Amino acid sequence: MKKRPQLTGRAAILAVVVCAIAMSLAYPIREYVAQRRQIAQLERQQAQALKELAELSERTKQLDDPAYIRQQARVRLHYCGTAEKCYVVRDSARQGDTRPKAGATPRAKSPWYQTLWESIEAADRGDGRRVEAGRTPAP
Repeated sequence: MKKRPQLTGRAAILAVVVCAIAMSLAYPIREYVAQRRQIAQLERQQAQALKELAELSERTKQLDDPAYIRQQARVRLHYCGTAEKCYVVRDSARQGDTRPKAGATPRAKSPWYQTLWESIEAADRGDGRRVEAGRTPAP
């Protein structure tokens, strides 16, 4: 009995062909997976952009409403209508512990627009000193 070789010529050619097919398919499959990953990422970005667009369009509708504009002017700018009496109640408990320390003189805090104007005046003078809130700079 003659012993057969374990690897015949046909089997070697078949192995080479299978390896060639596998290697020729490896790059396209890798590109396909990368493209699918990129498509998924772009779909997530598109969903996020659509969500932001919906929020902005809702905000645009809100800003087109005159009642909302009046309400925001009252809240943010302390705006009063012509026939209204408005009061601003300051609650120190809501703002935290703002009690002055013993021996300290209480200082009234000026509104933001006064501080802004004082800083503009200081910049015009060019003296480079900072203006603290509630204080008028010395000439």
